[in-house]
Amino acid sequence: MEFLTLVIQWLSLLLILFSTTSLSETPHQIPRLTPLHRSILRRQPQSSSATSDNILPHEFRTYYYNQTLDHFNYRPQSYATFKQRYIVNSKFWGGAQSNSPIFAWLGAETPIDYDPIAIGFLTDNAPRFKALLVYIEHRYYGESIPFGTMEEVLRNETARGYFNSAQALADYAEVLLYIKKKYSAQDSPIIVVGGSYGGMLASWFRLKYPHIALGALASSAPILYFDNITTQNGYFSIVTKDFREVSESCYQTIRKSWSIIDKIASQPNGLSILSRKFKLCQDLKSSTDLKFYLGLKYSFAAQYDAPPKYPVTQVCSGIDGAPKGAHILDRIQAGVVSRTGNQSCYTLPIFGISAWKRQTCSEMVFPIGRGDGDTMFYPSPFNLQQFSQDCINGFGVPPRPHWITTYYGGQDIKLVLRMFGSNIIFSNGLRDPYSSGGVLENISDTILAIYTHNGSHCLDILGKSKTDSDWLTEQRKREVEIIQGWITKYYVDLQALKK
Repeated sequence: MEFLTLVIQWLSLLLILFSTTSLSETPHQIPRLTPLHRSILRRQPQSSSATSDNILPHEFRTYYYNQTLDHFNYRPQSYATFKQRYIVNSKFWGGAQSNSPIFAWLGAETPIDYDPIAIGFLTDNAPRFKALLVYIEHRYYGESIPFGTMEEVLRNETARGYFNSAQALADYAEVLLYIKKKYSAQDSPIIVVGGSYGGMLASWFRLKYPHIALGALASSAPILYFDNITTQNGYFSIVTKDFREVSESCYQTIRKSWSIIDKIASQPNGLSILSRKFKLCQDLKSSTDLKFYLGLKYSFAAQYDAPPKYPVTQVCSGIDGAPKGAHILDRIQAGVVSRTGNQSCYTLPIFGISAWKRQTCSEMVFPIGRGDGDTMFYPSPFNLQQFSQDCINGFGVPPRPHWITTYYGGQDIKLVLRMFGSNIIFSNGLRDPYSSGGVLENISDTILAIYTHNGSHCLDILGKSKTDSDWLTEQRKREVEIIQGWITKYYVDLQALKK
């Protein structure tokens, strides 16, 4: 229960990233990438003023690095600096004299306050490797925000220009080199670890900075969901598969519900009827708001379909367990109640102008959508022209949909990475819809794909539990063995070079 409370507090920090713009007024939304699902944030709202200093056990120490604002230009303003937060745990470290490794967690699109607790893979394995643990916050998230507050940044077009993944990777490079110098650990190998967007960053860091990172563990990293490498409906096809595997009748009920929602909404007072039927805290402005709300419920249930609760099973148990002869929408609402609990009213999700929205409107353009009848959802194809216009309206500039594959690669990845890449683990769970954009086949002897059929989003990098299934334990064991092999080979090479 203590861990759950900590996670609830950590996820509550995400709320400050969103404004009160209604769904129907916002640009195209992609499902969340964060390793943990924020839907457990229910009753008890927590203070957003919590920081890592008063949350984490004493072995985790928080520091701030004087980070360069712009790593790639030499104009006077490029030399400005900002405070970048990082957290260190040296409890298990074997020390510089033994060249014990450094495990670096690359923060992503959330604050890092709770990452040291939530991402148990590092603390679980630190004693075995005698590793120094470092957690680095991504620029423009948490406390690592140049130019004041995030609200000020999003209003400042110059400030927004320094906000991208390439700058973030360069930040990590600077911090890690500083850590090596600070701890006199020049010969300590570094393994970078990340989940979801952070997993993409970890894999890209190994490719861009192989002289700094010996290897990377990239968990649930959809690096192929760019530039139409993956089909638009890849994400929602897996959501559909997850539900259909659990219950055919549940799948059919969801599939048929969308047209009924639209039919009722078109009637006089139809939106009010729907608002009451689904016990919404606010009146619907359109049927799209309700359909988006339900679509998120199903998507997140599939993405985070992990033990012990198995959210997809929870939703379908409610839908299938509704009284015989119940209206189809009453069955749908029973699924919501089964998943989120019986509440006095249910709040529609609100998305607005956030830091992550800015990234998806610049470089992180995920063309996620679906057609008519190719999933259990209502049609919602990705339209690049409309998406670009929405980004222009929100930020004054259009996105660059081809930049990720231009800068990091992705096209013909098997051929390209086989020729020059090494020491990357791409781990996935096939119940995770984002696995549709993941690397699921070995590329070489050292760029390896590890997946489990029953795994969900970033499950492998969360902390181990006595209730873990054998397949999850085996996945983590395999990842540790690969990392051990990298480090062992590094020590052999290091010894040979020093003779």
